[in-house]
Amino acid sequence: MKLLTVEKAAEVTGGRYVGPETGKCARIESVVRDNREVTPGALFVCIRGERVDGHDFAPAAWESGAVCCLCEHEPKGEGPFILVPSATAALRRLAAYYRSLFTIPVIGVIGSVGKTTAKEMAAAVLSARFNTYKTPKNLNNDIGVPLSLLQMGEEHEMAVIEMGISDFGEMTVLAEMVRPTACIFTNIGYCHLEQLGDTRGVLRAKSEVFPYMPRNGLAVVNGDDELLRELEPGIPKCTFGFGEQNDFIARDVENRGEDGVDLTIAYAGGSFRAHIPGYGSHLPLAALPAAALGKRFGLSDEEITAGLGSYTTVEGRSRIIDTGYIRIIDDCYNANPNSVTAAILSLTKMEGRKVAILGDMKELGRQSRELHRGIGALAGEKLDCLICCGGEAENIYKGLIAGGSETEAWQFPLKDALLSVLPSLIRKGDNVLVKASHSMHFEELTEELKKLR
Repeated sequence: MKLLTVEKAAEVTGGRYVGPETGKCARIESVVRDNREVTPGALFVCIRGERVDGHDFAPAAWESGAVCCLCEHEPKGEGPFILVPSATAALRRLAAYYRSLFTIPVIGVIGSVGKTTAKEMAAAVLSARFNTYKTPKNLNNDIGVPLSLLQMGEEHEMAVIEMGISDFGEMTVLAEMVRPTACIFTNIGYCHLEQLGDTRGVLRAKSEVFPYMPRNGLAVVNGDDELLRELEPGIPKCTFGFGEQNDFIARDVENRGEDGVDLTIAYAGGSFRAHIPGYGSHLPLAALPAAALGKRFGLSDEEITAGLGSYTTVEGRSRIIDTGYIRIIDDCYNANPNSVTAAILSLTKMEGRKVAILGDMKELGRQSRELHRGIGALAGEKLDCLICCGGEAENIYKGLIAGGSETEAWQFPLKDALLSVLPSLIRKGDNVLVKASHSMHFEELTEELKKLR
């Protein structure tokens, strides 16, 4: 980390330091919210959760070497702490200050679908020349983003920060901290409709980022998305997609399933062929903005190609697990109609029996029934077997049945019921997609599938 002392942290957060006078000068080496991640020099942020209260772990944090705790009330045990009205608000203020210490380009990644993939792809490309920091895993909310920013180091020359929201005003909170100098806008999809109403509401909420970007910044947006094509962000705009109207275009795409994707990336100054060692039909739409940013920062075609070739996915995001008995497409981290559609289409590129285990897609509001049934209709056209689990996922099953499909289909209201018969539904050599909203915890199904023999 850049230089940050306990005294400065108290000043920035508006908190009151309690502890020995000498403790004020202690240097903060990291900022964490999980006491299991505390290392010597850490600032431990005590956050009240639904199940646990971080204040209860302050003594363990001090014992592990924390130089201070950020607290809303005096914790048990003995150790220095900073007292603030709200630990989460204080964390955000600290992150905003820390971000202000950096003059490097910071890329914000926003959108309904594909943010993590776009973040990983952009970081892979920029890393071909620059020491590039990226959001760990998918720490993209009002707690994850400040923790991510506070991990940036003196050595970093670029940063790629994922920014996820579910309601109006949340992007403003994130943007005030991140202050991106450029951004990737992946798409507008059917996400968080309970709060945002419709796709224009989604656009409006995510567009809250633009007032916090410099006027000479850059918005790299999906030009195949009608709403984004019409978007006027108030800063320079670069478009990407399959359509010839875009600034960066994907041509001659060859989806080789688990062997990756080959494509030609064309732009005003030329074109080049690239290989992405990943799985999924969504990969070209992540490679294009990465290439656009590469060009923005002076990378050659060869450097961009090398960067794309170094791309790796993260756990729970279109990750193929070959158990020797079946191949699991582990895409269980989250789900909405756009991402599930892309996942099903990607599954069709696999050789062998195609099975999808799909669960509820949350926060779709009044359109939930219709959108779930639409996924069922698509599954009936594309898959050999559909397994649905969850109350809302029943409409996926009904959508398939209503279409008269002959696809094998099953519906389980509860995950335990599915787990009890799962071995009998899966055959050797199957390609099994696992996808649902994060709250469904379908990673449990992935773990069970790994055990099948």
